[in-house]
Amino acid sequence: MAIQEQQSLYFTPMTLGHIPHVLHIERDAYPEPWTFNMLRKELENECSYFCLMYEDNMLAGYGGYWLILDEAHVTRVTVTPVRRGKGLSKMLMHHIMRRAENAGARCLRLEVRESNIAAIRLYETLGFLTEGRRIGYYQRSNENALVMSKEIKRYA
Repeated sequence: MAIQEQQSLYFTPMTLGHIPHVLHIERDAYPEPWTFNMLRKELENECSYFCLMYEDNMLAGYGGYWLILDEAHVTRVTVTPVRRGKGLSKMLMHHIMRRAENAGARCLRLEVRESNIAAIRLYETLGFLTEGRRIGYYQRSNENALVMSKEIKRYA
């Protein structure tokens, strides 16, 4: 990626004012989108880190995690439909992983729809391993979720 392209990508913590914009993307991206109150609770949760990703000053995606002891549970990784296929999900995951590591996480864990092959491949390229399956995890579709995790290796 060229230096000029890197400078046009930045991350900022989500605020209450961002929620309507995130909701619009949620409804397009997920069969079971989060609600306003669910997103608001992310702001109130002391264990939560939730950020927005901007490319060329346009909202390109968002994501976050909950830090519980030394484990970061990735809660969302979402890129707007018009910006998919450019490697932004990977950039967002790198940001989330760095933030989690700096906050003291020793491992990351997430659930992903079993049918979401693109996301599964992304997580695998980032070093995540499948450790289990949650049957019927997604209530509306009754779809299974894969549980994936990645150990964070620190070098002294």
